[in-house]
Amino acid sequence: MFFASLRSRWVGLIGAFVAVALGVALTAAMGLGLASTFSAPEREPVRFAGSPVVVMGQNTLTVPVRRGPDNAHVSKPLAHPHPVDIKLLRELRRLGPVRLDGAKRDAVGVDAPVDEVREVVGARARVLTGGDRRLADPEPGGVTPGRAGSRAGGSDAEALVAVNSFLGTAGGVSAFVSVFVTSSTFAFVVALRRREFGLLRMAGATPGQVRRTLLAEALAVGVAASGAGCVLGAWGAPVLAEALVDAEIAPEWFAIGGAVWPYHLAFWVGVTVAFSGAWIASRRAGRVGPVEALRDASVDTGVMPWSRRIVGGALLVAGLGLLAWTLWSDPSALMKRKTYTTQPMILITALAALTPLLVRPVLRTVRLPGAIGLLIRENSAASVRRTAAIAAPVLVTVALAGSLLGSAETAGEARAAEARQRTAAELVVTGAGLEKPELVGEVDGVAVAASSATTAVFVREEGTALIRSEARAVSDPAAFASVSRLPVVAGDVRDLDDRSIVVNEEWERRRVGEWVGVWLGDGRPARLRIVAVLARGTGDNGAYVTSANAGAGAAVDRVDVGLRDGAERGAVAGAVEGAVEDAVAGALRERGGGEAGFRVRSAEEWLADTHPATKPQTRLGLLMLLGIALAYTAISLAGTLLMATSIRGPELRSLRMAGATGLQVRLVVAGESLLAVAVGAVLGLAVTLLNLGALSAGLARLSAPAGVSVPWGMVGLVVGVCVVVGVGVGVLGVRRRGGCGGA
Repeated sequence: MFFASLRSRWVGLIGAFVAVALGVALTAAMGLGLASTFSAPEREPVRFAGSPVVVMGQNTLTVPVRRGPDNAHVSKPLAHPHPVDIKLLRELRRLGPVRLDGAKRDAVGVDAPVDEVREVVGARARVLTGGDRRLADPEPGGVTPGRAGSRAGGSDAEALVAVNSFLGTAGGVSAFVSVFVTSSTFAFVVALRRREFGLLRMAGATPGQVRRTLLAEALAVGVAASGAGCVLGAWGAPVLAEALVDAEIAPEWFAIGGAVWPYHLAFWVGVTVAFSGAWIASRRAGRVGPVEALRDASVDTGVMPWSRRIVGGALLVAGLGLLAWTLWSDPSALMKRKTYTTQPMILITALAALTPLLVRPVLRTVRLPGAIGLLIRENSAASVRRTAAIAAPVLVTVALAGSLLGSAETAGEARAAEARQRTAAELVVTGAGLEKPELVGEVDGVAVAASSATTAVFVREEGTALIRSEARAVSDPAAFASVSRLPVVAGDVRDLDDRSIVVNEEWERRRVGEWVGVWLGDGRPARLRIVAVLARGTGDNGAYVTSANAGAGAAVDRVDVGLRDGAERGAVAGAVEGAVEDAVAGALRERGGGEAGFRVRSAEEWLADTHPATKPQTRLGLLMLLGIALAYTAISLAGTLLMATSIRGPELRSLRMAGATGLQVRLVVAGESLLAVAVGAVLGLAVTLLNLGALSAGLARLSAPAGVSVPWGMVGLVVGVCVVVGVGVGVLGVRRRGGCGGA
């Protein structure tokens, strides 16, 4: 009898089945991807494949810090790893043949017993054997080898960090959407079956029997849907991996492994979510009285119990309070992906919980023309549960699309605008091999040429943490100040010398004239005086030191060029390119070959290339994430509408008996779907504007260019898909139920 009951109600349960199956598939696919990021694949060393032992210069800074009652040591990767020094190289040659890679001495291969090599090297360098020799291999794009400790290669492990971060974020968002939609779907299933529950109660069924019936159905649906979801996830995981590789989020060698635990996790999460959602709904179903159910079958009343109002209100207060607290205490956190990904979920959940309470006030503001318009509005207002069930997934997707993509674009545009404000140069020369940057200043038409190098400084704050700050080492502070507009809040950048430093407002010590102890990019300790303090901004305002404090191994990689009055920029750019090319070619001949990698660009071209409003990988990742959420919403929306239409046969036939034509009936159903989607879109847009407004206020507090970038195109696409699905499925459901037929 139980299975016969399931067969008779399959249309009402199809939405719940699809919601659970898709949620399990997403969880399994994301879990398989995450499991594949926990370790980089074993790959053979390339650079020193013929050497049994590789000696690398030290590439980490280790500093003692206070951790509780005891002292500990923390390590950070150096900006400029140490080369293998000449003295050590001579000692290694006594042990056996030594292989050098051109003029570079960051690592050397040694043909000698490893024990003897370790004894000679001691603590002066690192000794690598076996697969660890891969740490010395350069990566495409010039990634410094050995920046992280991985058995298969440091840069391999670093390449997986972005994948891990993306899949973690995507998994969290997918879990949120799936749990939310599944719970809402089961609640709607119970709402649709109130008449049935009333009849069961009239026939003598106890509240416990009603609850057990619902829970048994949910368990059956959950087990079947979870099994189907695991199969779908196994198919989708490799597709997801290929998409990540194509989007350049994952390295080209990334592939799904053979982990089993994601299937167990996804299966039991699906069953648990289905059972939990039904358990919450069943408690309400058990309280339905026979007379109440029969009386309220056509008009929804009492759709918001006080418990739900309290929970929704508490979540709304918590979301607004957390947003205000973050804005007041740490506005820079609003720009972080973890913050703008997770924080909107609280507000989304709050508004979704309060949606049945908000539906009627929102609908009362709508004025639709004609009798059909009036019928659409009144039907939507009377059937609050149906309207709220359709609006909820639209609310979730619109809010996620607007908040995630809008936050990324708003923060990215603020960074790009800040970079434009900092740059006063007219030409920018960048790249490796700028051995003689002074030649740029000798070109006719050049007024000033300020060379600088990428480096870093390390500072121990409060004695408990070692902080790495990206920095630039400038050769001539006065020249650099003339081709830049740094956001100075105190002091003067032109006072920078070999015994001083420029810091920003994030530093613990940030008063002009104060001395601060730092470690330079190559690990050397130094004590420097603060001569200027920069605004915190978007986080790209790093420290500045002179070339003497750049650290061994720091080479000039940028020259900012200012032109004389009347100089033609194109002609000067060509002359600069020729001068630099001749110097680089001569240096390459002296080293025995190599490739020149410099570029001469206008400041506008350089800014567009290095400071885009949104990084392509970030945008692609967010679009993939939103695509998953949109697909989930479309499927759950279709399931909800099919369930809703499955019980509307008598109502729609009554409209025909009252004189409505088949076209008018379809217009009513389509209009109701369209209105419900509009309610969800309005509420989702409200969440979006609230989050983006807070981000803009935070940027203003950080003295960064503030503005709001609403992704209207993506929001419009989401709403358009929901409209097409809602109207299409609603009208098709009417034809299936015979609502367009005669009386």
